Amino acid sequence: MSELVFPECVSVVDSHTEGGPTRVIVDGWPMPSGTTMAERQEDLRRRFSHLQRAVVGEPRGHDAVMGALLTPPAEPGSLTGVIFFDGAGDIGMCGHGLIGVVRTLEHLGRLAPGSVHIDTPVGTVKVELAPDGAVTIEIGPARCPARDVPLDVPGVGRIVGDVAWGGYWFFLARLPGITLELAHVAELKDKAIRIRDALRTKGVTGDDGAAIDNVQLFGPARRQDADSRNFVLFPGDSFDRSPCGTGTSARMAALHARGLLRIGQPWRQESITGTLFTGWLTRDHELLIPHIRGRAFVTGRGSLFFNPADELRGGLPRD
Repeated sequence: MSELVFPECVSVVDSHTEGGPTRVIVDGWPMPSGTTMAERQEDLRRRFSHLQRAVVGEPRGHDAVMGALLTPPAEPGSLTGVIFFDGAGDIGMCGHGLIGVVRTLEHLGRLAPGSVHIDTPVGTVKVELAPDGAVTIEIGPARCPARDVPLDVPGVGRIVGDVAWGGYWFFLARLPGITLELAHVAELKDKAIRIRDALRTKGVTGDDGAAIDNVQLFGPARRQDADSRNFVLFPGDSFDRSPCGTGTSARMAALHARGLLRIGQPWRQESITGTLFTGWLTRDHELLIPHIRGRAFVTGRGSLFFNPADELRGGLPRD
């Protein structure tokens, strides 16, 4: 096995989108090869997965940090390309991460208010930066292929939920008897992990047998300007501090499938931390197109060092 290669230094800009942290890599990372974003993502996975963990994981970060590597654009007319990743690996799309990227590009002087296109491994995304700093993104088509799926979950009991796609596959469910508050995060994580395990055991999947790695629990909102509150478990067992852009997209698709959300009707999604995304659906022929609007703030800019003498330069050991 070849020795893992680390750069001396990586320059980053940190931000948070409604509580969800994003770390944008702006310099120092070896650029992945490939002419398409999918090819670049595959090269990143093959050659630099160790660097992904080192940049966003402990001791430099934590399990909720979303990494975003800027690349040259892959399509004519696009501003830039971006590949998202967390401590569990690379990711096709991240709603809160994309909003953070937009505000970071503005901070770097590379973007002014208006509309631009950004290339991702799952396609080119239209984003709009408003003069007041709010960012609206159009995530790829959302859908809800299965409603009212019964699931017997050890330690939880029988629940019923929906299977929906909003950029990832989600299982959406309401759990009675538990309040969606930060004080109950340990219990929420435990139950969501049990639900995800039960989905795998029972063979409940997305289209073409795709694994459902994200669990969204929802309930009544606490804010007067919100329609619902959620808790979202990610594949690496971390939870979203933001209302979750892809999760809000999936939720809106499920609501529309039930006749509870009209095309163009705003849906205000509150996070477990009390922050807010506003979303709505438009239609492109038969496809449902989610739009998500939220705010991000740049929180820091700095350099990450990878000293060869540091036995933890690649991050904390994995179990």
